[in-house]
Amino acid sequence: MTRYLSHTSPTDGAETGVRLFCFPFAGGGASAYRRWQRGLDAHGAGARVLPVQLPGREGRMTEPRFTDLHALVADLDEQLDAELEHPHVFYGHSMGALVAYALTARRQRRGVPLPMALALSSYRAPHLPAPRIADPGASDEELVASLAALGGIPRVVLEHPEFLAALLPVTRDDLQLCTMSFAPDAEAVRVPLHLFIGARDRLVSVPEVVAWRRHAGRGCEVRVVQGGHFFIRAHEDAFLRELASVIRRYDRAPVLAGALSA
Repeated sequence: MTRYLSHTSPTDGAETGVRLFCFPFAGGGASAYRRWQRGLDAHGAGARVLPVQLPGREGRMTEPRFTDLHALVADLDEQLDAELEHPHVFYGHSMGALVAYALTARRQRRGVPLPMALALSSYRAPHLPAPRIADPGASDEELVASLAALGGIPRVVLEHPEFLAALLPVTRDDLQLCTMSFAPDAEAVRVPLHLFIGARDRLVSVPEVVAWRRHAGRGCEVRVVQGGHFFIRAHEDAFLRELASVIRRYDRAPVLAGALSA
């Protein structure tokens, strides 16, 4: 198990079914997906959930954080390469959607195994400017208020200054990572895209999510779901039902090699 995959699911060791690699949102960590194995099992997804733990947070708090998307994706590609030989799907929420897409694009250029699909939520198409959560020079108080308005900070964190002191530097670095965008004519990834957006998202609009279609080389669908930007928390079970319906399409399907997908 690589340092990016410190969490093991109840089915750890099984090689049947699809692996679901879950990439976190800005300021978030692998714990955001701690209940997903049970939830997806309950909805018949048959997936092995593998939350990705980025450096500089939770169990990797002492490790240097990335602020450059290319550098992060190169490290992910190297560290996860052996894990990605098995059939898999990438899921990313907000910043995690950008990371999942960029990793897939890199692996496609390398001609190595690709995910069978990308499930991406709450992020604009990668050629558009990154969603602005707060101004670059925003104070800690202003950043906290912006995150709280999106539903991105649990109450327990808001009530403990020491938690906020750990969270805010991570969030600022992650927002810097998100400033990278791709050219409108960037090569489309040759895997299906399944896109989700909350009906009351105040940060990302439906047209901005629909714009992902120019980066989809194997089809694209958009689902508007209940909730705001952080519907994965506020309406977790309802969303996992939607996600399970996607994953079931790919369970036990063969892995797609980038070199053979043109």
